[in-house]
Amino acid sequence: MKIQINTDKNIEGHERLEAYFSGELEKGLTRFEEKITRIEVHFGDENGEKFSLHDKKCVIEVRTAKLQPITVTEHADTLEKAFIGALAKAKKTLTTTFEKQKAF
Repeated sequence: MKIQINTDKNIEGHERLEAYFSGELEKGLTRFEEKITRIEVHFGDENGEKFSLHDKKCVIEVRTAKLQPITVTEHADTLEKAFIGALAKAKKTLTTTFEKQKAF
């Protein structure tokens, strides 16, 4: 499972940031790791320097073998909250998708 972290020009992409979020993805999606080929995470600050509520955005795109990519988006006050929300949505979507596959 390959993990790629991307940030827009308003967010500094430090190695520590990448290591933390990669580790959280690996822990959070462990039960799906055999089915996932690649995960891309995109962080953005939609208002740049200006302050605004819910201006941090996290988009997680999960690519699985034999299926279309699954993309989820979450907005929040901080990158961490946006990431946690997006990760929860990704887990729920993957669980539903794979349970439907078992039904057939």
